[in-house]
Amino acid sequence: METHSSTLNRRYVVGLMSGTSVDGIDASVIEISESLDTKPNVQLIAFENIAFPKAVREEIFTLFDPKQATVDKVGMMNVLLGELYADAALSVIQQAKLTPQDIHAIGSHGQTIYHAPNLQHREGYDLRYTVQIGEGAVIAARTGIPCVSDFRVADMAVGGQGAPLVPFTEYLLYREQNRTILLQNIGGIGNLTVIPAGCTSDEVFALDTGPGNMLIDGVVARITGGDQMMDIGGAIAQKGNVDEDLLELLKQEEYYTLPLPKSTGRELFGSEYVDQVLAYAGKLNLAFEDIVATVTMLTAWSIGDAYRRYVRDRHPADVLFVGGGGSYNHTLMKYLTEEFSVMGIEVLTQEQIGYNSDAKEAVAFALLADYTMARLTNNLPNVTGAERPVIMGKISY
Repeated sequence: METHSSTLNRRYVVGLMSGTSVDGIDASVIEISESLDTKPNVQLIAFENIAFPKAVREEIFTLFDPKQATVDKVGMMNVLLGELYADAALSVIQQAKLTPQDIHAIGSHGQTIYHAPNLQHREGYDLRYTVQIGEGAVIAARTGIPCVSDFRVADMAVGGQGAPLVPFTEYLLYREQNRTILLQNIGGIGNLTVIPAGCTSDEVFALDTGPGNMLIDGVVARITGGDQMMDIGGAIAQKGNVDEDLLELLKQEEYYTLPLPKSTGRELFGSEYVDQVLAYAGKLNLAFEDIVATVTMLTAWSIGDAYRRYVRDRHPADVLFVGGGGSYNHTLMKYLTEEFSVMGIEVLTQEQIGYNSDAKEAVAFALLADYTMARLTNNLPNVTGAERPVIMGKISY
């Protein structure tokens, strides 16, 4: 990992994120007040979550299906999301009591509509590809601020999976000399980062653990006909019982045993997978609450399984910090705490250690953009499988 050789002045950077759950746009303003060659001093100045208009959210979900994601629909949504991201950036800047002229850069993750990280061979070439939309040129044009977007492709161009990217910033912000830290994000997909005590950036590793909220949300939305889109607070699962037969069947998914590096997304655990879960549950004649409890337990189990399978023997952990929307699901957190307490690992939310679960990934893409603007590498090859460090992100002025 390259570093600055001199101290930079204080600067403000905006981060924008919309994830696989398509809840809305997370927008943050951070202040960076130290050089990047030491642990950076990053302060969250403002944060907003701005819901997508209902029609936009529904259309994004149709774009997850390659058969419906025609080039005209993708092109239109790419520009429309650029407009919505720009509005979100200007809103959070105003909330921070700053002006666009005060902002050094914007980092926008964009909305992933397709991610194909596994190697494919075409015309003698080894190919990996991904599609994130939300046009950076529109964001830059509307705000007057340089915008860094489309981060993943640079990592994939050198053999990486283009994911996960947040471990780079987690290493910068969370590393400790005497404790091995696990960081679990539970968005649509679950992502685990391992930061060994006293490690260098080359020793950090990470993986997608499997479904986070995706199956829970999918089951709830499908069974309620869209009247409910998620299990708020884990209230539905709390009323149900975990069905061991269904859970055991779901544990057989091949993804859980794949070698590292690995990443996944809606391509595997999306609507077709929800169909399979509900078909299995129908054969077992399970109640709604029991299905939700079981897929909630699956998320907790998959996180524990990833730790036992890939981490424990190499780096026994001291603590697990949990962020993302799943950290607000009290039933999921109960299952997760039980899963790790038997291994002697404390489980804490981002809020319990003074951070903001909702803002974490938006903060990460602000920090990644700051590295891009400084022309510094910002991927972790050990995490993504890339052949070498690269500078990720395309800059629009």
